[in-house]
Amino acid sequence: MELRPHIEKFRKRYTEIEAALSDPKVFDNAQRAQELSREYSRLKELVATGDNFFKALADLEENRALLKSELPESEMAQMARDEIARLEAEEKKLAQAIQFGLVPPNPTDSRNTIIEIRAGAGGSESALFAADLYRMYSRYCETQGWKTETLDSNSSDLGGFKEIIFQVNGQDVYKRLKYESGVHRVQRVPATEAQGRIHTSTTTVAVLPEAEEVDVEIKPEEIEVNVCRASGKGGQGVNTTDSAVQIIHKPTGMIVRCADQRSQQKNKIQAMTVLRSRLLDIKIAEENAKYAAHRKDQVGTGDRSEKIRTYNFPQNRVTDHRVELTLYNLANVIDGELDGLIGPLITQEMEEKLAALAL
Repeated sequence: MELRPHIEKFRKRYTEIEAALSDPKVFDNAQRAQELSREYSRLKELVATGDNFFKALADLEENRALLKSELPESEMAQMARDEIARLEAEEKKLAQAIQFGLVPPNPTDSRNTIIEIRAGAGGSESALFAADLYRMYSRYCETQGWKTETLDSNSSDLGGFKEIIFQVNGQDVYKRLKYESGVHRVQRVPATEAQGRIHTSTTTVAVLPEAEEVDVEIKPEEIEVNVCRASGKGGQGVNTTDSAVQIIHKPTGMIVRCADQRSQQKNKIQAMTVLRSRLLDIKIAEENAKYAAHRKDQVGTGDRSEKIRTYNFPQNRVTDHRVELTLYNLANVIDGELDGLIGPLITQEMEEKLAALAL
């Protein structure tokens, strides 16, 4: 693929947006200004990648010419060969990044995200693993500079979670975390196992892009709002006031509860945020289903019934079944080092979209 025309197209659009953002009137429309700012940031990175790509090409040409002019056994020839190998790998990496830039960005990728973790098969061990996943995502968010806020939780007897819902705010949160949707399977010896037998349990994760009011319309007559006294952790103020909020969405029968804040109003706002995000997730899934027949794989669609990953503690092994990737650094993954798993999933999805564009 000839990349120069595409790079120049990125550069032209980048210049146009830079000029637009220099006009104070643009910021009269906050949403439009935000959209332009996101596109500007994306194109700025692509233009820089394009410049590095051109430099790599020029350096390659220079080193290949040097190699031809030197004796094969000379030290300079060996240095040129080493540099050519490095530059060829860099050229391939940069070319891939530019090609990925041709894929139109998903508008939800830049959204804040709501993550729902629920214990599945396995009883207490599943709830304990739900807590492990919550800590894993929390630590990953810290490394990315994202902020997390718990919306609701239901603790188990042994210190795990039957359910925990939390919000993640930051740049490109959904873009990276959307691949976590699905069934996570754990294989390990539970703390309560006296005979040392390995048990298999499952926990489900739902990753929802935060919905805006323009994405999903919820009419007042479609919801029923109930308030009640919060229970569990949260301090005396939370436990003795009617601060918990439960919202029932009548058309779908969906129930959302938020109780982690002292303020009833804040819990209601958060519950509505979760409800909108769940409804948007359904809408996105319906759109994906329309095109599922044209795709060989459903990587990244967030199918809740799909076993996406296995965490085997005795073997220090984690396997992502969607890209057939196995890593033997489970301890690091559970400690929040997820880029090694997320990166290949992003690459595979982008390659599929590129292939679809070519067709």
